[in-house]
Amino acid sequence: MKTYSTKKAAKLAGISWITLRRWLASAKIRPSIGTQMDGRTLWRWTASDVERLKIFKRENYRKGRGRKAKPKR
Repeated sequence: MKTYSTKKAAKLAGISWITLRRWLASAKIRPSIGTQMDGRTLWRWTASDVERLKIFKRENYRKGRGRKAKPKR
């Protein structure tokens, strides 16, 4: 099974790796493989994880248009 680094997965999805890091930190999206190394987590992205990332981007990413408006209550 081929896996990708976080930077490569971000490039394949068409977003900045900093944006993907923010999404990982806020637990909005997670890849299926995470390995603990020296107190850190090394994330490995599979092809299906990258596809889920593209779907998440399509639904939530608003480049250059500010934050997505929250629904009114």
